[in-house]
Amino acid sequence: MSNTAVPIRPVKRGYVLWLVIGIAVAVLASGLLAWKGTAQVVAQTGGNAEFLAYNASQPGVVQTASGLQYRVLEAGEGPTPTDTDLVLVNYVGKMRSGETFDESEQPTPMSPTGVVPGFGEGLKLMPKGAKYRFWIKPELAYGAEARTDPRTGAEVIPADSLLIFDVEMIDFVPEAVVRQMQQQQMMMQGAPGAPGAPPAPPAGE
Repeated sequence: MSNTAVPIRPVKRGYVLWLVIGIAVAVLASGLLAWKGTAQVVAQTGGNAEFLAYNASQPGVVQTASGLQYRVLEAGEGPTPTDTDLVLVNYVGKMRSGETFDESEQPTPMSPTGVVPGFGEGLKLMPKGAKYRFWIKPELAYGAEARTDPRTGAEVIPADSLLIFDVEMIDFVPEAVVRQMQQQQMMMQGAPGAPGAPPAPPAGE
């Protein structure tokens, strides 16, 4: 009894070409994923420069000329604050480790010129109703200066720390308007008959 060999049909050149391309794409993709995973590990465990370089390449992250990085979590509408405005915000401040070092318990008023440069720059990018995330390098935060809790003396922010803030812009008004309102309130309080004001003198005196 003889065995008859079954010949394999020849593969068309087009199929071979697509097979080669598919293999090349698969190898390239696996290499890219391996590189991306390595870059992420280096960014998370490396210094601030490595972290910021990796973070700048992530979707939605924008880096300004100063080196401030931010991502729009929720877009707002309208104009943005200036140095002469007072803003009302909610915020959470965290370290790279994810540890929270500061958090507003209620909407907090502040001036863009009264905070660290990176935070102030970020505030001036935000219209009302916006929510942003900021990555603030040490040079735009506290630099080589460590921050301690004045009540306990414990270190809250180590030197050369990169700070991450989630900020919600509730509202802002010109500082001049706030001062005018405060002056009017003080005048009202000082007027005779106003709450907290000295009693009016008897008629005729």
